Amino acid sequence: MKQITSKQIRIGLQAVAFIVTIGIALSAGAAEYVIAGKDGVNIRSAPNTKAEVLWEVFKNFPLQVLKREGQWTQTVDFEGDKGWVYDPLLSKEKMVIVKVDAANMRIGAGTNYEIVATVKYGVVFKPLEKDGEWIKVQHKDGTTGWLHQTLIWPTD
Repeated sequence: MKQITSKQIRIGLQAVAFIVTIGIALSAGAAEYVIAGKDGVNIRSAPNTKAEVLWEVFKNFPLQVLKREGQWTQTVDFEGDKGWVYDPLLSKEKMVIVKVDAANMRIGAGTNYEIVATVKYGVVFKPLEKDGEWIKVQHKDGTTGWLHQTLIWPTD
Protein backbone atom coordinates (compact mmCIF):
# COMPACT_ATOMS: atom_id res chain seq x y z
CA MET A 1 0.00 0.00 0.00
CA LYS A 2 1.33 3.41 -1.00
CA GLN A 3 1.81 5.94 1.79
CA ILE A 4 0.81 9.57 1.39
CA THR A 5 3.56 11.97 2.41
CA SER A 6 3.09 15.21 4.31
CA LYS A 7 4.25 17.08 1.19
CA GLN A 8 1.43 15.49 -0.84
CA ILE A 9 -1.09 16.42 1.84
CA ARG A 10 0.19 20.02 1.93
CA ILE A 11 -0.04 20.30 -1.88
CA GLY A 12 -3.55 18.85 -1.80
CA LEU A 13 -4.68 21.31 0.87
CA GLN A 14 -3.15 24.20 -1.07
CA ALA A 15 -5.03 23.12 -4.19
CA VAL A 16 -8.32 22.95 -2.28
CA ALA A 17 -7.68 26.39 -0.73
CA PHE A 18 -6.93 27.82 -4.18
CA ILE A 19 -10.13 26.39 -5.67
CA VAL A 20 -12.23 27.73 -2.78
CA THR A 21 -10.60 31.18 -3.10
CA ILE A 22 -11.30 31.30 -6.85
CA GLY A 23 -14.92 30.24 -6.25
CA ILE A 24 -15.42 32.98 -3.67
CA ALA A 25 -13.81 35.59 -5.94
CA LEU A 26 -16.01 34.60 -8.86
CA SER A 27 -19.21 34.69 -6.81
CA ALA A 28 -18.21 38.03 -5.26
CA GLY A 29 -17.79 39.47 -8.76
CA ALA A 30 -21.28 38.47 -9.86
CA ALA A 31 -23.60 41.43 -10.32
CA GLU A 32 -26.63 41.74 -8.05
CA TYR A 33 -29.98 42.76 -9.51
CA VAL A 34 -33.22 43.89 -7.89
CA ILE A 35 -36.57 45.14 -9.13
CA ALA A 36 -38.95 47.91 -8.09
CA GLY A 37 -41.48 46.30 -5.77
CA LYS A 38 -44.36 48.59 -6.80
CA ASP A 39 -45.32 51.30 -9.28
CA GLY A 40 -44.00 54.79 -8.62
CA VAL A 41 -40.71 53.97 -6.92
CA ASN A 42 -38.57 57.14 -6.75
CA ILE A 43 -34.96 57.07 -7.88
CA ARG A 44 -33.18 59.82 -5.92
CA SER A 45 -29.93 61.78 -6.26
CA ALA A 46 -28.74 60.84 -2.76
CA PRO A 47 -29.61 58.27 -0.07
CA ASN A 48 -32.32 60.23 1.77
CA THR A 49 -35.97 61.20 1.30
CA LYS A 50 -35.11 64.91 0.95
CA ALA A 51 -32.87 64.30 -2.07
CA GLU A 52 -34.07 65.25 -5.54
CA VAL A 53 -36.23 62.67 -7.32
CA LEU A 54 -34.38 61.98 -10.59
CA TRP A 55 -37.06 59.74 -12.08
CA GLU A 56 -39.72 57.22 -11.15
CA VAL A 57 -39.91 53.55 -12.14
CA PHE A 58 -42.75 51.08 -12.49
CA LYS A 59 -43.26 47.75 -10.72
CA ASN A 60 -40.79 45.02 -11.77
CA PHE A 61 -38.36 47.49 -13.37
CA PRO A 62 -34.90 45.84 -13.16
CA LEU A 63 -31.96 47.63 -11.53
CA GLN A 64 -28.37 46.62 -10.84
CA VAL A 65 -27.07 47.16 -7.31
CA LEU A 66 -23.90 49.27 -7.14
CA LYS A 67 -23.63 49.72 -3.38
CA ARG A 68 -25.62 49.92 -0.17
CA GLU A 69 -25.64 52.62 2.46
CA GLY A 70 -27.85 52.05 5.49
CA GLN A 71 -31.36 51.33 4.19
CA TRP A 72 -30.57 52.75 0.75
CA THR A 73 -29.26 51.10 -2.41
CA GLN A 74 -27.43 52.87 -5.21
CA THR A 75 -28.55 51.40 -8.52
CA VAL A 76 -28.00 51.71 -12.26
CA ASP A 77 -30.59 50.92 -14.91
CA PHE A 78 -30.28 49.46 -18.41
CA GLU A 79 -29.63 52.93 -19.86
CA GLY A 80 -26.75 53.58 -17.43
CA ASP A 81 -28.65 56.07 -15.24
CA LYS A 82 -27.71 55.95 -11.54
CA GLY A 83 -29.66 56.81 -8.44
CA TRP A 84 -30.65 55.79 -4.92
CA VAL A 85 -33.67 53.73 -3.85
CA TYR A 86 -35.04 53.06 -0.36
CA ASP A 87 -34.49 49.32 0.28
CA PRO A 88 -38.03 48.36 1.39
CA LEU A 89 -39.25 49.39 -2.09
CA LEU A 90 -37.04 46.79 -3.80
CA SER A 91 -37.46 43.06 -4.37
CA LYS A 92 -34.85 40.42 -5.22
CA GLU A 93 -36.96 38.81 -7.95
CA LYS A 94 -35.26 38.63 -11.38
CA MET A 95 -36.71 40.47 -14.39
CA VAL A 96 -35.29 41.57 -17.75
CA ILE A 97 -36.09 44.57 -19.95
CA VAL A 98 -36.00 45.01 -23.73
CA LYS A 99 -33.17 47.43 -24.58
CA VAL A 100 -33.73 47.80 -28.35
CA ASP A 101 -36.50 49.61 -30.26
CA ALA A 102 -38.14 46.33 -31.31
CA ALA A 103 -37.25 42.68 -30.78
CA ASN A 104 -38.67 39.51 -32.31
CA MET A 105 -39.83 37.06 -29.66
CA ARG A 106 -39.67 33.52 -31.06
CA ILE A 107 -41.24 30.15 -30.21
CA GLY A 108 -37.78 28.56 -29.92
CA ALA A 109 -34.17 29.46 -29.16
CA GLY A 110 -32.97 30.56 -32.60
CA THR A 111 -33.68 32.81 -35.58
CA ASN A 112 -35.04 29.83 -37.53
CA TYR A 113 -38.09 29.69 -35.23
CA GLU A 114 -41.40 31.44 -35.90
CA ILE A 115 -41.96 34.90 -34.41
CA VAL A 116 -44.55 34.92 -31.59
CA ALA A 117 -44.57 38.69 -31.10
CA THR A 118 -42.57 41.83 -31.72
CA VAL A 119 -41.80 43.45 -28.38
CA LYS A 120 -40.93 47.08 -27.79
CA TYR A 121 -38.24 49.01 -25.93
CA GLY A 122 -38.76 49.07 -22.16
CA VAL A 123 -41.08 46.05 -21.91
CA VAL A 124 -40.30 43.86 -18.88
CA PHE A 125 -40.29 40.05 -18.79
CA LYS A 126 -39.63 37.31 -16.28
CA PRO A 127 -36.72 35.09 -17.43
CA LEU A 128 -37.61 31.39 -17.31
CA GLU A 129 -34.62 29.53 -18.75
CA LYS A 130 -31.52 29.95 -20.90
CA ASP A 131 -30.37 28.00 -23.97
CA GLY A 132 -26.99 29.27 -25.18
CA GLU A 133 -27.43 32.93 -26.07
CA TRP A 134 -31.24 32.74 -25.96
CA ILE A 135 -33.44 33.43 -22.94
CA LYS A 136 -36.99 32.15 -22.58
CA VAL A 137 -39.15 34.90 -21.09
CA GLN A 138 -42.72 35.44 -19.97
CA HIS A 139 -44.71 38.69 -20.01
CA LYS A 140 -47.21 39.47 -17.23
CA ASP A 141 -50.02 38.82 -19.76
CA GLY A 142 -48.77 35.23 -20.11
CA THR A 143 -47.07 35.60 -23.51
CA THR A 144 -44.00 33.35 -23.55
CA GLY A 145 -41.17 33.14 -26.04
CA TRP A 146 -37.43 33.38 -26.66
CA LEU A 147 -35.32 36.53 -26.99
CA HIS A 148 -31.64 36.74 -27.92
CA GLN A 149 -29.57 37.98 -24.97
CA THR A 150 -28.28 41.00 -26.94
CA LEU A 151 -31.83 42.38 -26.99
CA ILE A 152 -32.43 42.45 -23.21
CA TRP A 153 -30.84 43.55 -19.94
CA PRO A 154 -29.57 42.05 -17.73
CA THR A 155 -28.43 38.80 -19.32
CA ASP A 156 -26.64 37.17 -16.36
